[in-house]
Parts: sequence; C-alpha cells; structure tokens
Amino acid sequence: MSVQSRYVALSAMLFAVAMTFIDQTIVAIASPSIQAHLALTRSGTTWGVNAYLLALAATFALGGRLADVLGCRRMVTIGIIGFAASSALCGATPTSGIAQTWLVAFRAAQGVSAAIMVPAALAIVVSAFPVQERGRALAIFFGISGGLTAIGPIAGGFLTQWTWRSIFWINVPVAALALVLLARAHVTSPRRDERIDYPGAALVALGMGLSVVGFEQAAPWGWGNPATWLCIVGGLAVLAAFVVYETRVEQPLIKVRIFRDRAFVVDNAVLLLSNVAFVPLFFFASIYAQLVLGYDANQAGLYLLVIFAGFAPAAQVGGRMLDRGGARRPLVIGSALSAVGFALWSTKVHDYSLGAQWPYIVMASAGIGLVLGPASTDAVNRSINASFGLAVLGTVLSTVFSNRLITALGGLGVPSSALHDVAQSSGPPSQSSLQSAPGPLRASIEAAVRHDFATGTQAVLVGMCLALAASLVFALWHPGRQAFASGVVVLQPEEAQEPVPD
Repeated sequence: MSVQSRYVALSAMLFAVAMTFIDQTIVAIASPSIQAHLALTRSGTTWGVNAYLLALAATFALGGRLADVLGCRRMVTIGIIGFAASSALCGATPTSGIAQTWLVAFRAAQGVSAAIMVPAALAIVVSAFPVQERGRALAIFFGISGGLTAIGPIAGGFLTQWTWRSIFWINVPVAALALVLLARAHVTSPRRDERIDYPGAALVALGMGLSVVGFEQAAPWGWGNPATWLCIVGGLAVLAAFVVYETRVEQPLIKVRIFRDRAFVVDNAVLLLSNVAFVPLFFFASIYAQLVLGYDANQAGLYLLVIFAGFAPAAQVGGRMLDRGGARRPLVIGSALSAVGFALWSTKVHDYSLGAQWPYIVMASAGIGLVLGPASTDAVNRSINASFGLAVLGTVLSTVFSNRLITALGGLGVPSSALHDVAQSSGPPSQSSLQSAPGPLRASIEAAVRHDFATGTQAVLVGMCLALAASLVFALWHPGRQAFASGVVVLQPEEAQEPVPD
C-alpha cells in the first residue's frame, strides 16, 4: 500500500470510528432534552445510553472474528451503513408509548454496528502501517478521534436547541464521507476459510448482558433483591463458562492462549480499567454540568471540551513514547497522572465552578490519553469495559444521590409522595410532585438536589480514581515489550492464509 493510500485509509477509519465516539458525548449532552421530550424515566434515559454500550461490549468479540473471517473492508462497510441507518431511526423515535422501547432498541442496533465496524477499522489501521510506524499511526488515530469527539459536545449543544433528533442524524453525512474515503483508499484485506464460533458469541453476549443488567438495575431493584445478584453472579458464571468453552474449541472466538503473554494481559487490564473511567465520564460530567452547575446544553458542551484539552495532545505523546521505548512508561505515567487528577477533581465538585476544576479535569484526561494510545496499539483490545463502567458507576451515583436527597428532603418536610418519587426514579422529585410547595421550600429543594448530585458525582470520580490506581498497579507489572501478535483481530504475515478477494 502506498503512503498516500495508507493515510487515506487512516482518514476513512477515523471518520468511521469518530461516529461511535461522537455518539457517546453528543447523546450525553442531549439526555435531559430526550428525557423531557419523550417523557422517559431516569432509568429509561440511562438505558438509552447504556443499550449502546452493552450491545457494543456483548458483540465486540464476534465483530473482531467476523473481520478475521470475512474481511476487514467488508465488515467496516457493513458497520458504517448499519450505524448510519440505526442512527437515523433513533432520530425518528416516536413520541408515543413505544418511545422508550424504540430508542433503546435502535441504540442497541448502533452498538452492534459499532462492534462490527470498530475492530475491523483498527485492524485496517494497524495492518496498513509497518511496525516501526504503528505507534505514531495509532497515536494519530486516537488523538484525532478524540479531537473529532470534541465536536460532539459543541455540536450537541447547538443541535439540541433546534431538535435533539438531529444529534443522531448528524451521523449520516459522517458515514457517507467515511464510505467515500474508504472507496478511494483501495483497501484490500485477506479472508480466512474458517468457521465462526457462534456458540461462543452467544455465551459472551449472554454473560455480558446479565452482568450489566444486574449492575444497572441494582439501584432501582435494590442490592437486597435476589434478582440483582442472580443477574450479576449468573452473568459472571456464564462468562467463566465461555472461557472454559473457548479452550476446547478448534477455532475459538477468542484465542485464550494469548492471555499467557504478560504484556498482552497487562495492556488489556490497563485498557479495561482506564475505559471504566473514560467512556462513562462524558455522561456523568454532562449531567453534572447541567444539573449542578446550571449550564445549558451549549455550556455543558464546552465543559466536556475541557476533557479533550488534556486527552488529545497526551494521546500523541503516548504514541511517540511507545515507538521510542515501549508501552510501560506511558502506561505507568498515564495511570498515575489520571488517578491523581480524578482524586483532586473530586474535591472540587462542590465549588460549582469550572475555574476551580479545569486543571484537574485536564490532568485526569491527559493521563488517560497517555494510556489509551499505547494500550490500544499493543492490545487492539476487545472492548467489554465501558458498559460495566457506566452500569457500576451509575449505580454508585444513583445510590449516593437518592439516599442523601431523600434524607435532605425529609428534613425539609417534603411530602412522602415526593420522597417516593425520588426512590423510584433515582433522581430529583418531579415538578408535578412539588408544584404546590411554597417558594422558599422549592429553593431549598433545588439547593439540596444540587449539593447531593455533586456528592454523588464526587463518589463517581473517586471510583474512577480507584480504577486508575488499579491500572497503575498493572502498568508497573508491564515487561516493557510489545504484546505478541499485536492483538487477536490483526492477521500477522506468518498466520495469514492465502488472501481471498474481499
């Protein structure tokens, strides 16, 4: 592949994958508008976000295997078209009683399309560049993806003022541009005459689904509810069965033997833990900015943009560090920097000021930027972590917020019906529940909501700090060399069979 074709291919994959990144931030910005317009419950709104992440995580391994067997170019094309179509259907969500089901279903369809597209796109980028240039190429890939993701908060703020539906429709022209660039790149990719492990795909999807549902519903169901633990424990048991099954299959979905490689294990552990913090951050920060800081959608977009002030340049630095000296140094420095950043940020959430928070936001996001480029280049990880992060941290936020708010409102003399509303919704009481409250009481309630949501957000940031601290422990164990095979979705020359035209 010529140098020009390499960078055209890189550009095509950037726009394709950027849709999935933009979608995370832009939907987070619009969540309050979507909830109000469609009359969704707080749980329904959360599922509108998490259905995408859950479907992505549950089918990512299958998407990588499909890219191996059927060809990366073909799967990228299918993924781009599927993502654009499901985005258009999300934007067409009716306002009738089926709104929540419709939105969740097509958000899940977006996730499946992303799972088909992303591993194939990463494989194309990795295989298009020689080993000595791969770190730089992936640094460009993740850095520019982060920069394009920054469009999400800004565009989301402006588009939401017109209609929240346009935040989904914007994916259609981005997809068209990605397809045009892909055609110009003349990418060829080999195919393998092998079977696809559909039973393994079903097991991992079931295990992921049950586990995430358990964590997601822990707040509304309660930790004492047997259904909560049945889902969590049952899901983990199915995932354990999946691992055992994969060791006995001739052509497994995931080659479990690669986990014998220490560098690969560390890369995946670091990537998992850092994404537990990074991906859900946009959702929580967006709601915090609007509910606690009182920002409108445009201002909330600028608040999220601060995240990329640290992330994008740090991703470039991390890629260069990987090329020069291996993955260990950027992983260690990034994990430590991010853990400290989240810890300090958590101490400022009650200041209600971006000016007091932005240095620590930049520090936390820069640390993740240092980590994600090298870890993803090294491992080309199968992303199963974002939906777990959103589910677990969302449960932490809901539990802390609801418990503190119920206590505060009870002390203010709020009617029991409103307290019941808080308990059921895991959020602030509805306007209808409090419309009869006198002005001073309403002001006290608003202050309690603001303070207690900030406290819940503080607990989330502490959780992110702990995840990055655990990432640091793994990073210190890194042997310093690159993981063998550079991941399971990329065909190495010695492993590739005779190419089949794609």
